[in-house]
Amino acid sequence: MATPPTPSRRPRLAEELAGYGRRWRREAAEAAAFIELAEDPADPFVRERLAGHFTASAWLVSADGRRTLLVHHRKLGRWLQPGGHADGDPDLAGVALREAQEETGVAALRVEPGIFDLDRHRIPEHGGVPAHWHYDVRYVVRAGADERYTVSAESLALAWRGIDEVARDGDADPSLRRMARKWLARASAP
Repeated sequence: MATPPTPSRRPRLAEELAGYGRRWRREAAEAAAFIELAEDPADPFVRERLAGHFTASAWLVSADGRRTLLVHHRKLGRWLQPGGHADGDPDLAGVALREAQEETGVAALRVEPGIFDLDRHRIPEHGGVPAHWHYDVRYVVRAGADERYTVSAESLALAWRGIDEVARDGDADPSLRRMARKWLARASAP
């Protein structure tokens, strides 16, 4: 079992989540639910906490910011961003970076500071693990000049897709479309 997170990480995460809620006012209630989880005395960073636990994901963008790297998730059978369980690590930006590296094999990735997106979603029962909630904290992770990837055992395939294309794709996961719209709005902001 993972050791409890250091006390200094939880308040910092709660502050980052509060800042996110102020920036994205339409998502303030969602951010409040994440803050409540961060302040829960039961360790919210371990997957054994089936009432809900933190995960972290990477909105992995190309060096030019025009494409995102998606994984065709083996267990869920859907195209999604790379990410996974915190497994006791309260540094969710670091978790997002680690998961992006492990799931894509892309070299020289770097994580940008600040939370990019939040998504709370129900994970169906699988392999004897009951259905449970993931509180996914998403960060922008940038690729360098070398965008070559490797398909890991967790994925069926990987593909670079135009972010504008993802934003318009009615068949794409709704949270992917939301992140694509956020990214495009950010890119067009002065």
